[in-house]
Amino acid sequence: MAMVGLFWIAEGDVYVGAKPAGLTPGVRLTPEGVVALGDGRSGLHLWEDVHALTVADVPVKSLLRQVNAVRDLALNTVLELATSLGSAWGDDTPPLMTVRVEASDGEHELPAYVAAAVGYTQTEADLSQALLARLTEGAATMETTLAAMAQWGRSREGGSPRGPEREELLRGWLG
Repeated sequence: MAMVGLFWIAEGDVYVGAKPAGLTPGVRLTPEGVVALGDGRSGLHLWEDVHALTVADVPVKSLLRQVNAVRDLALNTVLELATSLGSAWGDDTPPLMTVRVEASDGEHELPAYVAAAVGYTQTEADLSQALLARLTEGAATMETTLAAMAQWGRSREGGSPRGPEREELLRGWLG
């Protein structure tokens, strides 16, 4: 499993945001279309009906966001050590992004959890948005792009690549 921009690629599966587990919300990109996952969110939006695909509420990495993440981790660690109650300081649930699917039958807003703990770089966010737009340009473009992403995921061993490599991958998938 690896994160590249706004995408989470697990073996041959491509998700926008974090890969969902159980009934949590998520969005998967398949050769057939955009799939809404999670409790009460199941649905398929076929690529032939999708006119636009964007993500709103993308947290962009900043120094303040990084400082807050370190502070929260330190506070949770202290609380866990000081009490037997575990982490009672705050909600450990990652923030949500909104995947907007503009389709023939209207606009759909699909929630997906953020995969990056302190947010995404502006460059990765921009390249990811461009890649999402590219997926709606036509069947041949979508199939080639998704196939390249899935193939990379199947051959990837280890965790997520470093920032420059992630940007290079996104640029390559953009063609």
